[in-house]
Amino acid sequence: MDAEKNYLVGIFDDEDVLVSGVTSIREKGVKIHEVYSPFPVHGLDEVLGYKRSRLPIAAFMFGMTGTSLALLMQIWMLGYDWPMIIGGKNFVSLPPFIPVTFELTVLLSALGMVATFMIVSDLKPYRWPRQFDLRSTDDKHVMAIDLALNHGKSKSEITSILKAAGATEVNEKNFE
Repeated sequence: MDAEKNYLVGIFDDEDVLVSGVTSIREKGVKIHEVYSPFPVHGLDEVLGYKRSRLPIAAFMFGMTGTSLALLMQIWMLGYDWPMIIGGKNFVSLPPFIPVTFELTVLLSALGMVATFMIVSDLKPYRWPRQFDLRSTDDKHVMAIDLALNHGKSKSEITSILKAAGATEVNEKNFE
């Protein structure tokens, strides 16, 4: 884990003020670490400059893996390892395989997406997440600015930029 991290935390009351504040803060050259909100804010990911998530691609790949494994397993089990006559046919018949194939596709897709999300989000069972302000889960929007990423700007300058952008309060948060 990182050594000591110092952040300035801006608290916003309104989501419209937050979105316009993010735009003005980024235009002034301040690098924003993260913005936390109690509910989804439309357009916030665009003004923060986030790219589209690749999680649907991972979900498709996990689903295809589930489909392939289900068909391979059933064809092997019922066609070669222990052949059975199903529906009067003594060879592999695909229609009875559809329910199991569907279920394994959904199972592997869901488990793979959860695992991928946890890895990408750096969520580990032995590590507590950083909580910048407890009100971010209730009714406030919180913008965290890492002071180490903003070399050319002082703490007081970033504080005044946050206040001008509409932050109702600015606090300093240290993590050790």
